[in-house]
Order: sequence, then C-alpha cells, then structure tokens
Amino acid sequence: MTVIRSAAELYAHAIAIEREAAERYSEFAERMADLGNEAVAELFDRLAGFEAEHLETLLRRSDGVALPVPAAGEFSWLDAAAPETAARELVFRLMTPRHALEIALLGEKRAQAFFERVLTTAADPALRALAKEMAAEEQEHVGMVEQLLAQTPDPNRGWQALFSNGQAQ
Repeated sequence: MTVIRSAAELYAHAIAIEREAAERYSEFAERMADLGNEAVAELFDRLAGFEAEHLETLLRRSDGVALPVPAAGEFSWLDAAAPETAARELVFRLMTPRHALEIALLGEKRAQAFFERVLTTAADPALRALAKEMAAEEQEHVGMVEQLLAQTPDPNRGWQALFSNGQAQ
C-alpha cells in the first residue's frame, strides 16, 4: 500500500488516476457508441470530460513542483500492457455496456478508496483537505456510474430460464 506523505506525492498519484480514467472513459464512450448504446456512451463522454478537467486542474496546481513517478500500471483499469495488445483488444470486443460500467465503477471506487485512505492517514491538515476534495469528486462519479448501472440490463441474466424449457430448476 502506497503511503502518501506530501502534496507532491498526492498530486502525482491523482494525476495518474485522472489520466487513466480520462483515457478509459474516452475508449469506453467510443465502444459504446459503436454498439449503439447512446446512454452509456454519453455518460462515458461526460465522465471523460470531467476527468480531463480534473487532470488539467491538477497539472496547473502542480506546475513547477517536482512530482514523483508512481509505479507503472499502478492505476491501470484493464492491464499494465500496451494498449495495442491482443488481450486488451479482446476485452473491448467482448465488453457489453454493463461490463464497461462495472469496470468504470471499480476504477472509481478504487480511486475514492485511495483518496479516503490518504484522508485518514495523512498527518498534514492541508494534505487531508486535498484528499477529501479528491475523494468527494470520485464519490460523485461513483454515483453517476451506479445510477446508470442500475438501469442497464445484465446480459447474463435470464439464460437459465431461456434454456430450461419452463421447467423448475
């Protein structure tokens, strides 16, 4: 578990988190549009915009600050490999709107938990305040994803009934 002791460390991790989220949301929006699911594509487009705005804000706030470099792939949603790998392409081909929302929810919850951990472990009040602000932003995104996830059908539900010929199981 990464222990954050300074604003520079928090900014470095927050930038990595926001960059990953912005990139994934853009990819997910494109994939959902390709599948014809405009509601989910629109949510991912909005979230990509929010994450890009957060990223720009973090970059401005940390301009001129020497930032450490988080471990490669530490905040990766899908894998730590290059985006052009075959396994990654397979994930995007098989991903349903529900799968994309579930991946996004896990990413947002992981980011929220990270910032909340900093909030509860940091000794510096300014660092805690910064972590609290970042955790609140992630909580908003969690809510948005959860709301649409609740309205998105599970593609695996109902298969048993389809093949049971109406017989009780």
